[in-house]
Amino acid sequence: MATLETSPSVRPALSAHRDANVLRWLTAYTASLVGDTVYFLALGWSAQKTVGPTELGLVMAAGALPRAVLMLGGGVVADRLDPRRVILGSDALRCLLILSIAAAVALTTPALWLLIAVALVFGAVDALFVPAVGALPPRLTSPDQLARVTGLRSLAMRLGQIAGPPIGGLAMALGGPAVAFTVAGGLFALSLPLLLSVRIRPLEPHEDGAAPGGSGSASAELLDGLRYIRRHRLLGPLVLVGAVCELGLTGTLNVGMVLLNAERGWGPSGLGLIVACFGAGAAAGAALLAVTGWLPRAGLTMAVTLLVGSSGAAAMGSVPALWSAAGLAAFVGLSAGVFGSLDGALVQTTADPAYLGRVTSVVMLTMVGVAPLSYPLVGAAIGAWGAAPVFLGCGGLSCLGAIYALTSRPVRQAELPRRPR
Repeated sequence: MATLETSPSVRPALSAHRDANVLRWLTAYTASLVGDTVYFLALGWSAQKTVGPTELGLVMAAGALPRAVLMLGGGVVADRLDPRRVILGSDALRCLLILSIAAAVALTTPALWLLIAVALVFGAVDALFVPAVGALPPRLTSPDQLARVTGLRSLAMRLGQIAGPPIGGLAMALGGPAVAFTVAGGLFALSLPLLLSVRIRPLEPHEDGAAPGGSGSASAELLDGLRYIRRHRLLGPLVLVGAVCELGLTGTLNVGMVLLNAERGWGPSGLGLIVACFGAGAAAGAALLAVTGWLPRAGLTMAVTLLVGSSGAAAMGSVPALWSAAGLAAFVGLSAGVFGSLDGALVQTTADPAYLGRVTSVVMLTMVGVAPLSYPLVGAAIGAWGAAPVFLGCGGLSCLGAIYALTSRPVRQAELPRRPR
């Protein structure tokens, strides 16, 4: 088993999907993602047995606050330190935290303040974990394999979303929240030996010639990272396009889909079918890049895919039948999977690895800090005007992001690196 010291000779000759070093990391990452899902289910179940609906919402939302506030700082930490150490520490802390709450739930009924405290600490640790995950791939594989790793990572995220709920549900059926929390803690524990065996390599100089971080204060490095994104001819537009897409589609595909289902009277099974079709489509889109490792004219393909998927999302509020909604959800999911994989791959292959933690933190801040702001707005708008005009408006907003990408020459001309023959 490798130690925590950096191994300077790690230069994988194999493709990422055949590299045992990359696969060990992906297995550890998947275990963490499934543990995340099981934890959230157990937290929600514990809260609803203890408090009322308002307090339940407070518990479930508590983790988002430290995640949003600390995410940019987490990016600085990921760039300053070995990101694998940060991931190891994060999973170890989450393991101890979740096993502790499992014991508390088993012994007594947890108070509201305890559940909120757990959610806050978990969110703070997540703010360190997420940017470190984004900063790690360039230390595991060669630049020409980063696109494939991004596709594999997207597949792992979908697997976590698919496998987590039934695992958590089975655990709660067998022994309640205490068993579910224990399972979540065990999944975080499983990731630790896998991460310890992962070998990493030192960063190589990037073609941008950007200086790595670590020499100034944390605030100076944070501002340096923000300036780096703003001045970069490709990263700036990519981050902006992703933010507009998240703001336009996240609330629609989460809150809006639930309210659309209720408006049409399709019932719980109908909602489950739509969500399953979207997830299957998104997984297929992610698999495309994971299998091929490269797509031609990546920037243009990303922008066109976003435009087509956003148009499909805009139309979802007007579909009359469940089967057509499910089919359209699969199409939108496929488009989202391709767009998300290509956007992530372009960020990974374009950014100087010394800045990847900070770049990832900004990208994720739009997802956990900006996009959730649309949830109450979408809900209130559908309550006032119905689903069709809100889906149309939100999809149109996302289309604006796609149009901006199409008008940006650096985005249109962006390419992924190919493996030398």
